Amino acid sequence: MTVTRLWLYWLMRKIVTVCLACVVALSAMGDDKAQLEKKAQKLIAKFESLQQKADKRVPADVLQKAHGIILLDRTKAGFVFAFQGGSGMAMVKDAKSGKWGPLAFMKANEASLGFQIGGQQSFLVIVLMNAESAAKLAEPIFEFGGEARGTAGDASAGEEGTLKSAEQSVKVYDERQGLFGGAAIKGGEISPDTDSNLAYYGEALSMKEILFDKKVKPTKPAIALAEKISQYSRK
Repeated sequence: MTVTRLWLYWLMRKIVTVCLACVVALSAMGDDKAQLEKKAQKLIAKFESLQQKADKRVPADVLQKAHGIILLDRTKAGFVFAFQGGSGMAMVKDAKSGKWGPLAFMKANEASLGFQIGGQQSFLVIVLMNAESAAKLAEPIFEFGGEARGTAGDASAGEEGTLKSAEQSVKVYDERQGLFGGAAIKGGEISPDTDSNLAYYGEALSMKEILFDKKVKPTKPAIALAEKISQYSRK
């Protein structure tokens, strides 16, 4: 076998190897996207479940006035414990059209919730009540804090917290699995889930590009959540 043939043989093997690697990578990305679709669907199902409960749901007038929304799911076992992690998704409503845009995946960092009577799971709906609070989603870290007061069965429908330095610009509603008497949200931090957004959209996009710049179109889960918000906005 001549040197030229050997070189061509080596080159062909390299090309085949690279092609196979690309196929595997694309397949893995497809699997990741499918898993993220399921995650989004589960979050929407939990939102719908919360809205079925008169003592926990987000009131219709709050959803009507919302500029943005975050669905956040976190779990950790223990009697008295703090959450340090979790995942969720955010959406923003266009101020001009009034339509909800694409979803962006997020992750919880150092948020802590102290429960009086233990439990295993926490699902939060964080409603952004003005343009300023919604715009904070484009920042590297979205912070919220304050006290979420109340007990299961409150007529006020849900437990509310406030954004730091922006009172009542953010409302937090908590649906908890297990027995609870009240909860406090202390220094919650949420940041973009860059890896999930990359896997979901197939390109590296910032939160600003996804939520505000219309770089991508709403996917099926985003459309489904927008429909649920519209449904539960009716009094």
